[in-house]
Amino acid sequence: MPRFSIIVPVHKVQGFLRACLDSILTQSFTDIEVIAVDDCSPDNCGAIIDEYAARDPRVTAVHLPENVGLGRARNAGVGHATGDYLLFLDSDDCYTPDALRAIDERLTVTGDPDVLVFDHVRSQWWGWGGRSATADLLASAGTDTFDILGSPQYLHLFLVAWNKAYRRDFFTGHGFTYQPGLYEDAPVTYQTLVCARRIACLDRVCVEYRQRRQGAITRTPGRRHFDIFEQYAGLFAFLDEHPELDETRPLLFERMINHFLATMRLTERVLPEDQPDFYRRTAEFYRRYKPEGFTPPDDAYRVQWRLLAGSPYSVYQMCVLAKGLRNASQRKKRELRKATVGQLKRTIARTQRLHPLDPNLAVYSAFWHRGVLGDPAAIHQAARTLAPHIRSVWVVRPGAVAGLPKGVDYVTPDTPGYHRVMSRATYFVNNVNWSQGLVKRPGQIHVHTHVGTPLGHQGVDLVGHPAATHRVNVRTMLSGADRWDYSLVSNPYAEQIWDRAYPCRFTSLPTGAPRNDALVRGDKQRAASAVRRRLGIPDGNIVVLYAPTRRDHRQWYVPRLDFDRLVRELGPMVTLLVRLHPRYAKARIRGLQLRDLQQRGLLLDVTDEPSVEDLMLASDALVTDYSSLMFDYANLDRPIIVHADDWEAYQAAGGTYFDLLAAPPGHVTTSTAELAQLFASGAWRDERSGALRSDFRERFCTYDDGHAAARVVSLVMLGREYPLSAIPQQDLRQPREAPLSALRDGA
Repeated sequence: MPRFSIIVPVHKVQGFLRACLDSILTQSFTDIEVIAVDDCSPDNCGAIIDEYAARDPRVTAVHLPENVGLGRARNAGVGHATGDYLLFLDSDDCYTPDALRAIDERLTVTGDPDVLVFDHVRSQWWGWGGRSATADLLASAGTDTFDILGSPQYLHLFLVAWNKAYRRDFFTGHGFTYQPGLYEDAPVTYQTLVCARRIACLDRVCVEYRQRRQGAITRTPGRRHFDIFEQYAGLFAFLDEHPELDETRPLLFERMINHFLATMRLTERVLPEDQPDFYRRTAEFYRRYKPEGFTPPDDAYRVQWRLLAGSPYSVYQMCVLAKGLRNASQRKKRELRKATVGQLKRTIARTQRLHPLDPNLAVYSAFWHRGVLGDPAAIHQAARTLAPHIRSVWVVRPGAVAGLPKGVDYVTPDTPGYHRVMSRATYFVNNVNWSQGLVKRPGQIHVHTHVGTPLGHQGVDLVGHPAATHRVNVRTMLSGADRWDYSLVSNPYAEQIWDRAYPCRFTSLPTGAPRNDALVRGDKQRAASAVRRRLGIPDGNIVVLYAPTRRDHRQWYVPRLDFDRLVRELGPMVTLLVRLHPRYAKARIRGLQLRDLQQRGLLLDVTDEPSVEDLMLASDALVTDYSSLMFDYANLDRPIIVHADDWEAYQAAGGTYFDLLAAPPGHVTTSTAELAQLFASGAWRDERSGALRSDFRERFCTYDDGHAAARVVSLVMLGREYPLSAIPQQDLRQPREAPLSALRDGA
């Protein structure tokens, strides 16, 4: 008897069916049977499921003699099922990788409940959506089980068959069946939830719910949507047959009426000419099924609830129109207020520019106002010691204010305080360009720190490359660079590149990268052991930081590694830190595979960690592709592995300044298997790795001596050379000792 019986009703989906079946059959969890039900499909679906059944004994092909609709096709599949649990998957949808394994694990942990509900993500033709509306509700359940009377909020879960696993003897023992027509999911969902004694949830995206551009029944308007009334009539007939469920009537009545009201306002379902009849049917159901003493909810439909008690459709229509006019009026007021405030801010800025500059005011920003970070943060810290008379103000976006260190003075963008500071400050320090609207006054000094040493083409060198046509505006880049007075560099190579890529009037300062001071000299407040404890890394583990760069030629993040395989092969003695580029902070993989692996304790997703310097200090090795982080990390003299599986594509898309594979900072891999073997064998830190790293450091860490921030403050703000003192350097440039056998034994 298999663990899961997965029932796939099939009708006119030949373009999606293979992807659906493949997503099931390639799951890491294999104790399954697949029952594909051909609902007399007129296309090639029947032949496709026969093909799959012929080559995989887990697949059973069921061919119905006539088209019976989605609900009854599911019923036919249930009749062939032998598994412990029933799962339904629509044939144009897919399971996400490892979904069935996660479902099985949660069922086991929760003691095989009657029903398990899991999450989904909507998939459009142009990409994936975000988390579902009920994601937080699923997460709040944890690993507890519950019933609906004790936790009625779970009746708000998505009304579909495919986001649940039903214990088969529970489902068939109660005789649950899907009825003909649309909205067939609703009554069965509610029946199972109110009958279940033990319900569990899994806060993991297991289904990719495809939103088809055309052909979806839910987006085809017409009278078929009146099926919703018969479906709910069947639900309340079920309640009539089960008086022991009377306590759930008010809950289900509220859900029913809300479902009617939500459906009625959707023109892609209910045509305008059908709305009066739909409203009358809704009011009829309201009067027929309203429980005694029922109090309507105080929600978005509270006005409609009151109207259903006896008002005609004309009154309802007037209320809807009035609400629309009120919303339009409020939008207009907001637009007018925004325009007025904008004009006022511009006036304030012009007025402030009439005042003299403040010679003791410096403004800082980093990564588009994300917080006190990177090179600007290091310069700010040095200025507090060497130039305490200069007041420092940071520009941070509102969402980053909560993460600011104590005592940091700040303004948020486009506020009166922001315009006052930006108009009066003398010194400006940033690692990216300031906004285009900034007016630079005579006497203001702009220090541009950059974000590391460049490998890929920058500025005018991007012209002619495909990457320059996507998210890249070279003219805007140059306009921002025209404000630079000083450009900080870590080596002669970078100085030549910036002069070439940005033909503007700035002076290159060979100071080194201020953020690398902590890597070269150490920082007691950022000790590796403290960072490891904060992240929960086990003592004695080898820590590998994986930090890939962005791909300007791709709109979405595309994984370059098989994370599941890599962590399995690295073993429990290795902790993998995954830090995606900030552009991919909302990448779907973070809510799917990375989140799942982190919950299982197999890796840490540190993309949201504010300080990459902390992560570098805490790690024993860096795995990257073409990120500028490799130039910074080389200061630690710890192993660097270049994972270059798409080097040719990266070069073609944007161009590179040198052949990284010909002069890498360490070993090069092109597959997950190669990378895993490199660590398993211990070659990741062999003599060749050290020799390559030494050559790389000599070329690219020329000016990084641990005094870069102090040097910038002295040269720019104090107008003098920084006198180097004999500060003993901590031994951070050596790899932390850990026997090679520890990695091999744990792999």
